[in-house]
Amino acid sequence: MAENLTANVPDILRSIHTRHLFTIRLDVRPAIVIGATPAGFKRVSVIPGGVFEGERLTGTILDGGSDWQTLRTDHSVLLDVRLNLKTDDGHLIAMTYKGLRAGEKEVLQRIDAGEAVDPATYYFRTNAMFETASPKYGWLNNILALGIGSRNAKGVIYNLFEVL
Repeated sequence: MAENLTANVPDILRSIHTRHLFTIRLDVRPAIVIGATPAGFKRVSVIPGGVFEGERLTGTILDGGSDWQTLRTDHSVLLDVRLNLKTDDGHLIAMTYKGLRAGEKEVLQRIDAGEAVDPATYYFRTNAMFETASPKYGWLNNILALGIGSRNAKGVIYNLFEVL
């Protein structure tokens, strides 16, 4: 007889709870196309800036971040992003995230062409982590955030949520 693995799971493990962390808008330069490599079709976009705003922290994205993308054969895109955030009160925070943008081939092609596409027509999710030396924002070192995003011609907008 099969074991019922969920029978004795504590309530805290039965669902994921989140709290809004911030909304972030990234400016993204046109991609540098590396091309088809043994690990997939690669392209890289530099992130020259942007802004983030939340109840507990607000600020700007510093120039020099990058968005390394792998285009898969099903036309979905794997993201590997590194950013430097500067809060309005002068603290520096490194942010990294992995992500996935997936959907119908035609929808993803329209996004790549810079068209405005309804975010309800594709899947765009991220998982972010942070590093900072700031005592004020040190709590970020110990959280994982989940994001839901949309892509437009100039860049990306995400809502990030701290996983509680």
